[in-house]
Amino acid sequence: MNMEMNSRALTVLFGGFMWLLLSCSSSYGLQSDIDCLKSLKGSLEDPFNYLGSWNFDNTTEGSICKFTGIDCWHPDENKVLNIRLSDMALKGGFPLGLQNCTALTGLDLSSNKLNGTIPSNISNITKFVTSFDLSSNNLSGGIPKDLANCSYLNIIKLDSNQLTGQIPAELGLLARIKTFSVANNLLSGPVPRFSNLQISADSYANNSGLCGTPLPNCQATSKKTSPGVIIGAAIAGLTITALGVGIGMILFSRRVSKKKKEDDPEGNKWAKSIKGAKGIKLSMFEKSVSKMRLGDLMKATNNFSKDHIIGSGSTGTMYRAVLEDGTSLMVKRLQDTQHSEKEFASEMATLGNVKNRNLVPLLGFCVAKKERLLVYKHMPNGTLHDRLHLVNEGDKSMDWPLRLKIGIGAAKGFAWLHHNCNPRIIHRNISSKCILLDVDFEPKISDFGLARLMNPVDTHLSTFVNGEFGDLGYVAPEYARTLVATPKGDVYSFGVVLLELVTGERPTYVAKASDSFKGSLAEWITELSSNSQLQDAIDNSLVGKGCDAELFQFLKVACNCVVPAHKERPTMFEVYQLLRAIGERYNFTTDDEILMPSDSSNADFIEELIVAREVKANH
Repeated sequence: MNMEMNSRALTVLFGGFMWLLLSCSSSYGLQSDIDCLKSLKGSLEDPFNYLGSWNFDNTTEGSICKFTGIDCWHPDENKVLNIRLSDMALKGGFPLGLQNCTALTGLDLSSNKLNGTIPSNISNITKFVTSFDLSSNNLSGGIPKDLANCSYLNIIKLDSNQLTGQIPAELGLLARIKTFSVANNLLSGPVPRFSNLQISADSYANNSGLCGTPLPNCQATSKKTSPGVIIGAAIAGLTITALGVGIGMILFSRRVSKKKKEDDPEGNKWAKSIKGAKGIKLSMFEKSVSKMRLGDLMKATNNFSKDHIIGSGSTGTMYRAVLEDGTSLMVKRLQDTQHSEKEFASEMATLGNVKNRNLVPLLGFCVAKKERLLVYKHMPNGTLHDRLHLVNEGDKSMDWPLRLKIGIGAAKGFAWLHHNCNPRIIHRNISSKCILLDVDFEPKISDFGLARLMNPVDTHLSTFVNGEFGDLGYVAPEYARTLVATPKGDVYSFGVVLLELVTGERPTYVAKASDSFKGSLAEWITELSSNSQLQDAIDNSLVGKGCDAELFQFLKVACNCVVPAHKERPTMFEVYQLLRAIGERYNFTTDDEILMPSDSSNADFIEELIVAREVKANH
């Protein structure tokens, strides 16, 4: 217990140290951050005017925080946290003016047309950067050794450029590195050895001159051939002739071994560390898979290969597992937790008994050394996020009845967690990525109960310091101030999911908004509502098909969920009942498993429910 408390205290101290360090280094730099962005805009050619909204005439605090691609440490303070300008066709050299963004922790200029070299004094420009992405540009020259002095780096992506020369061995000393990729360049020589990370061959692919683990061994070269080499070659020729079959078998064996090495995914070093524990049985809650062992999971996921990854988030990475009998499962590898094996097993015993039609069934768990693995039933139709925000051309978008069905089912599951589950569960990580779809597109909630296994301080600091803001659009405003998870915070997050369903927009980027708008989906909806333009937010593909009244009422429910004042938001039970009233004519719901909470029978809720039913009846 004392060790755990000390660990948490150190984590808090580290977070405080980072904040103090960055604050002190940039206390003078609020104007310098404005100068930084001015220099950045001025040094790059912007053919499609993506940076046209960067208007520096507004001198109020926080003005630059609304710029396209800019995240600030605080929305009311001109201190840049992240710069994300990917895929904008920007042209020019590396922007040296970035040195004036003195608190910058994330830089993404990928998929542009940058040319020239990476500055040799890069650590003076991006001193505190944790994520450094210059991939898919036209950069040339070498990778500077000075990059190794950016000691906070977690991510380095330099792939798909024209970089030449050797990769500096000093990069292997970066203690925090998690991702490193230099594929598709013109690099040569030995690759660096990272002390805390195993790099896959894919990260070095299409650099014909590179060598060293995980690539083929580096060969010593000589300027002229010695007689000994000639004699050796002759002997080798005779030997190959005499032992052709044997040599062929050896070569085949080596080729298979090499292939396995090249297939080792980046980051599955942990999987190799537990290979020797194959005899460990899984603790299963379902009799159908009660005899499974860790070795079965290793085989079913190809040693947790990256090809089996189907999703990742703040709680861990999810893998697809296919057993020998063809059964498909999902296996989640949890991020590090502060719980002992006994505490973890106790928590799993509780979650294993949490059963509901709209939850992804937790089939079992496994503890192997420091690793914590959860086994779930497979959901063949993936995540709601992927079904809503289509990537491939030709993919068919979901119609309104299906979206409404998913919204109602998910609301029912969350309401059950909040109001009827024992113990009550606050999800804390609600997004369209945690809502999975079974073979019938019935929504199933994943990651429920995992918040208790994560250290909230660690989780927050990891997100804060590393500049990872993938799910920022779902976070309730009050959580950013207090770091306290509440049921109304879940309601806000689910409200954003409802907005995604009815608008088709992403939570942090609104394609339909004006060029001057740079906020989140929830903020855009609030702006439209204040201007009586809420109707304009509805997905155009859904309008005019006989369900416009339902669409608008659904949108109003979502709006109520994302109001800034948490006390004004409905409960999750109220959200479920309102949506259920809207979809009554479709007969989506089965027998109710949600009991009316004692504190939910207020006049405002009853009135709103009646209005929803009247809209349906009039329609």
